[in-house]
Amino acid sequence: MIHSEELAQVSAVARALRENIGQVIVGKEEIIDLLLVALLCEGHVLFEDVPGTGKTTLARSLARSLSCSFQRIQFTPDLLPSDITGITFFNQKQGTFEFRPGPLLAQIVLADEINRATPRTQSALLEAMEERQISIERETIALPRPFMVIATQNPVELEGTFPLPEAQLDRFFMRLHLGYPSATEERQILHRFRQQQPLAELQPVLSPEQLARLQQVVRTVEVEESVESYLIELVRSTRQHEALELGVSPRGTLALYRAAQALAAIEGRSYVLPDDIKHLAIPVLAHRLIPTGQTSLRGQSLEKIMAAIVESVSVPVEP
Repeated sequence: MIHSEELAQVSAVARALRENIGQVIVGKEEIIDLLLVALLCEGHVLFEDVPGTGKTTLARSLARSLSCSFQRIQFTPDLLPSDITGITFFNQKQGTFEFRPGPLLAQIVLADEINRATPRTQSALLEAMEERQISIERETIALPRPFMVIATQNPVELEGTFPLPEAQLDRFFMRLHLGYPSATEERQILHRFRQQQPLAELQPVLSPEQLARLQQVVRTVEVEESVESYLIELVRSTRQHEALELGVSPRGTLALYRAAQALAAIEGRSYVLPDDIKHLAIPVLAHRLIPTGQTSLRGQSLEKIMAAIVESVSVPVEP
């Protein structure tokens, strides 16, 4: 059973993180909240957006706010798995083999333009994301905790890219879109970054040890049986939709369940509402859907299909 003091702590920490990141990122409070939901669920996030919208700055701001180690990997077609995991080399001076860790052995990893890497390199990242470990020359190395991959891909530029396979997309907890700022937000960005770099002065508000405790607290949030049934019905509807070849996997069901728990805790509730599930359905589930060939030809987006499914499933009401 969740304690009210611990629940209040989750809500207070989320508010502090939101305000801290807000010193650097203008607007985008909803995106920041969704990023915190993924963080509390130990999930990974895929940002699908054009360059220059603040994805790298957001990832750096999150790492600084958590006092976590941060590494950025620029994915290119010639990048090898060893370039991100690390290598074992012979140290002639010491006369021994030594391991030189790659950028993947950080707590917050920004995988920039992930779809430019070859499938071989993408698979090395997939093991790290799912198993939270890397394999090098028959040795297994555990990754630090917390461990979060924030990946980006450009939805417009397709030349020289390798589309992420469904198995890799399913490993991402959420797919988010930052989008362009409003006119007012863009003016604030100009003023904020005119004379200084706010990121350099950002201070941590949470330690990795405190985060690990909050991640355990979030899992104790109650999900009433009718709300649970609503979630299952929503997922099962994706598997029967005529526009979809394949629906959401059980991994996606569990992701939506945990995300709803985290969102409820962030908002100071010890229980999940159907509105939590409706709010999270598109960012958590849409990228896991596989459209039919006919749907792809029509250019119908997965987000719109998911929104239609959400509207078609009846919401449980309190008796």
